[in-house]
Amino acid sequence: MPLQVSREVADAVSAGRPVVALETSIVGQGLPAPHNLRAALESEAAIRHEGGTPATVAVLDGKVRIGLSAADLERVAAGAVKVSSRDLGPAIVRGDVGATTVAATMRAAAMAGIRFFATGGIGGVHRGHPEDQSADLVELGRTSVAVFCAGAKIILDLRLTLERLESLSVPVLGYGTDEFPAFYSAHSGCRVSARVDGPAAACGSGACRCGRFGGHAETACPDGGAVGRAIPRPERGARGQQRARGCAGGGGRLEVNRRARRPAGCKTFFS
Repeated sequence: MPLQVSREVADAVSAGRPVVALETSIVGQGLPAPHNLRAALESEAAIRHEGGTPATVAVLDGKVRIGLSAADLERVAAGAVKVSSRDLGPAIVRGDVGATTVAATMRAAAMAGIRFFATGGIGGVHRGHPEDQSADLVELGRTSVAVFCAGAKIILDLRLTLERLESLSVPVLGYGTDEFPAFYSAHSGCRVSARVDGPAAACGSGACRCGRFGGHAETACPDGGAVGRAIPRPERGARGQQRARGCAGGGGRLEVNRRARRPAGCKTFFS
């Protein structure tokens, strides 16, 4: 698969400096303009502020690009197709402007040697449609990338999502919390598989899963997983839950074009 890593990201990975992958589905499909481009730029700025190197991922000009310029992000924001891990090949061949999902971004990050990825919410099992499960879950089970997130998207069936992650042997860690965050809400009523307090504990849990304790060599087991961190202002959670129920109105049914876009009802969060 053609992979083009920016000089800044390649140098940081080579030198062992902190690198954090970022998705672009939030830019291409997740947020309306101008919030989409603003979110992408501010996410990169936040990583730089903490001394890290952002590695935003997209499909551009027949390649998987890791590390984008402002002009690249503007191309994605102007119009892009949604690209999951299964779509990478076709999108490259067609020369699409592709916005990568959590699954596709994890795949690309692993290929580039990037071990950490930050996003808003992962995909999961859809409410009322347990057969409809995001590829994010499968990728979490087989890719050596730790995904730091605000839990799963609030419109999903969080209990079934956690059950599926357990079946895939994916550790779900709560960063400073015993409860799995629910995207806009700090509370879901679902417990995480383990709590970690601080960066060292979070990283250490991933290392132990891979057998890197006591001086032992790394095993073939991936050390990825989901690390849920509650939103900084949990008082917004009640409003988020209420709006999510509104999106899923009509007896719990949710109008979603699951392949092309994120839930149409999400636009209500910006009203």
